[in-house]
Amino acid sequence: MQDKIIKCLAHNGKISVVCANTTNLVEKARNTHDLSPVVTAAFGRMLTITTIMGTEMKSTKDKLTVQIKGNGPIEMMVATTNNFPKVKGYVVNPQIDLPLNEFGKLDVSNAVGYEGYINVIKDIGLKDPYIGISPLTSGEIADDFANYFVNSEQRNSAVALGVLVDKNGVKSAGGYLINPMPDATEEEISKVEQAIFQAGAMSKMLDEQLTLEEIAKKITGDENIQVLEENITPIYQCDCSKENMTKALVVIGKEELENIIEQDEKAELVCHFCNKKYQFSKQELEEIIKKGI
Repeated sequence: MQDKIIKCLAHNGKISVVCANTTNLVEKARNTHDLSPVVTAAFGRMLTITTIMGTEMKSTKDKLTVQIKGNGPIEMMVATTNNFPKVKGYVVNPQIDLPLNEFGKLDVSNAVGYEGYINVIKDIGLKDPYIGISPLTSGEIADDFANYFVNSEQRNSAVALGVLVDKNGVKSAGGYLINPMPDATEEEISKVEQAIFQAGAMSKMLDEQLTLEEIAKKITGDENIQVLEENITPIYQCDCSKENMTKALVVIGKEELENIIEQDEKAELVCHFCNKKYQFSKQELEEIIKKGI
């Protein structure tokens, strides 16, 4: 099944819903970074909410960067996306392993940590980017982002994120973001809360082959949802290039490059986001210096 995001309205336009199936992109991230199961679960949740937030941006030039830094062994995760959404990211410690938690599930909260912060940077063409910071509350990521939306963007939200991992990799991954409109009544919000409680885990619904439209109906308790957009296909893709890596070498300065030439006669740069290696020969390094640092 292809990854997909749909945007809907429920309860006569008073509840906004975004549902995402990110199974393939999370599996690609797992493969790219050789992630352990618990890191796959944590990073997959973060990639999912990043893609959902990416669809809220207006222009292809807009860029969203999300950073989670916690006191758990993962230490830090970074993801970035445009509004396509084309997402990429990396994890500081991709292969940590922890025992299952008391419920027999992957212990994401201890892997991420209970103390730390979420940092969201939205570069949307203004003079200065928007920066929102919110403390981690549980390390479970969905709860932490619900808290972020209230604290930094002043919107009450229901956030669910799930990644189901088995011995072969990612079985299912996805999530949803629900926001009541200003005119939503207490009764309508209560209906949604009850529906969310009854619906169960997002990754389980995807694993049961429910479509995103069926999930949207289930989590809102509204059979008559209005689908606004359904042709959004999120992908995990890095846009690194030798040209960009050359710019990185320019930044380190003439003296450092001369040291590299003297000691190693070549340089190798590795992209954080996709692990692709770029080789620079002595001649290429000399050319970079000649072009004027």
